Amino acid sequence: MPSLKEVRNRIASVNSTMQITNAMKMVSAAKLRKAQDTILQLRPYANKLKSIIQNVSAGIDISENHFARTTEKPQNILIIPISSNRGLAGAFNSNINKKLTEITNNLQNLHPQANIFIFPIGKKVTEFGRKKKYNLFNIENINVDLFELSEKPKFENAAVLVDELVRLFLNKKMDSVLLIYNQFKNAAVQYPVVEDFLPIKKSDELQSAHVDYIFEPNRNFIIEVLIPQTLKTQLFKALLDSNASEHGARMTAMHKATDNAKELLRTLRIDYNKARQAAITKEILEIVAGAEALKS
Repeated sequence: MPSLKEVRNRIASVNSTMQITNAMKMVSAAKLRKAQDTILQLRPYANKLKSIIQNVSAGIDISENHFARTTEKPQNILIIPISSNRGLAGAFNSNINKKLTEITNNLQNLHPQANIFIFPIGKKVTEFGRKKKYNLFNIENINVDLFELSEKPKFENAAVLVDELVRLFLNKKMDSVLLIYNQFKNAAVQYPVVEDFLPIKKSDELQSAHVDYIFEPNRNFIIEVLIPQTLKTQLFKALLDSNASEHGARMTAMHKATDNAKELLRTLRIDYNKARQAAITKEILEIVAGAEALKS
């Protein structure tokens, strides 16, 4: 049985840890409220805008809409996984890493001739990519801190990044761009999703249908202005989803850690009381034995 001092030190250590996890839970809960309100307000707009663009793309010839350019044998594929900069968020980052590994392996099997590049946003997935020796891609001429973009998403920074991604795609340096991020459902549930970013694909219900649209003001405006704006909104939504998911995952993980610390403290206090009682009983027995020895 451990000594009283060892148990007291353990109790002090667990109590200190519990205070830290509880504080982290409260901070994440406060940040989650704002992040949750933001993504829930933006998501309907972003999803509807994406659906409209997909429908409109069905009525534009591919020769005119370069954003819908596809190829049966892509040579260069870019994957953009989004993670957090810090840990202690449960399975938040590991889910992204697993999904990244799964998608990379599938693409390598499906397109063995293709070059697969990884453009990570967030410190944790960047470290994972370096550890696994993925082909990390560096986009030049962007004045955006990708770690800050993960922690504090801003539409202006997302727009700068999308402009470069569009330039790479239109210049045929990239044939396909994918997004991997955690989609926020609630504070306890976040699940990794994979989205096609470029090229823009037609909606499933219009794949085989002939759609004839009247464009106002004109086709060029739709292609050159509205489609890039939709892509910027789509990336910004993914960043906000990931940000809200991070705070929800961290709040849940710290809540569980705090509960576990409380249960451990309860067990340690019982052990401490048992050890103290055993020490007192031992001292009494020694005193009684000494008194009996003096009598005899």
